[in-house]
Amino acid sequence: MDIRLDGRVVLVTGAAQGIGRAIAAAFRDAGARVRLTDLDRDGVEAAGRDLGVPAHAADLSDRTAAHALVREVLAEEGRLDVLALAAGGVRGQAGRPIEAITEEAWHALFQANVDSAFWVAQAAAPHLRQAGWGRIVAVASGAGLRPSLTGIQAYAAAKHALVGVVRQLSWELGPHGTTVNAVAPGLILTNPATHAQWEAYGEDGRQRVLDALHTRRLGQAEDIASAALFLASEQAGWITGQILAVDGGRL
Repeated sequence: MDIRLDGRVVLVTGAAQGIGRAIAAAFRDAGARVRLTDLDRDGVEAAGRDLGVPAHAADLSDRTAAHALVREVLAEEGRLDVLALAAGGVRGQAGRPIEAITEEAWHALFQANVDSAFWVAQAAAPHLRQAGWGRIVAVASGAGLRPSLTGIQAYAAAKHALVGVVRQLSWELGPHGTTVNAVAPGLILTNPATHAQWEAYGEDGRQRVLDALHTRRLGQAEDIASAALFLASEQAGWITGQILAVDGGRL
């Protein structure tokens, strides 16, 4: 299947590194006009230079900032066809007893993983309805389908909430030609936090993780990018409201 998105304008959030950056590269290689955004100004500007595409630094958990970014893209490009919502992550949090979770830590992960996705989608929704064609692909997590193996309560709850946002947006935007789906990655070693998580398992723990995967290997960011590209394609036009687990066949 040759997936092309020539002429489509794609906004990729969380694009400074890891999965978001891999998604941006995949869409660029498929012919799309790609825009990057991330909270990390230095990282997203470096990614933009490397990929040869425009980059924007923004805190998308702020509704005003998210709406302003979408307006800027529309003003400069004249259209916006695809949202690839990869912003989120654990924000440096690690597993702790439930009694130790602070209000600040709880809300930080909802802001990163849920608020940012919703505000960007909200800002783009009127344009997508008017255009009659659109794709929204969010990056969820295996922790949005089951408990977090690393015991991060807020992360698991936020990714479950993101799944709910995806399904609700699918119901509301589907009649207007926009599909809304999510990719739920397994453990992908893309940044210091995921590498630290992997090392913390120890040798025996790492082997148990691999033994629980049908493929007996970890995935790569490009595996997630390929799934996101398919869900944004013309070929996936009758797929919506779905959460595609890309996890090597986790038992």
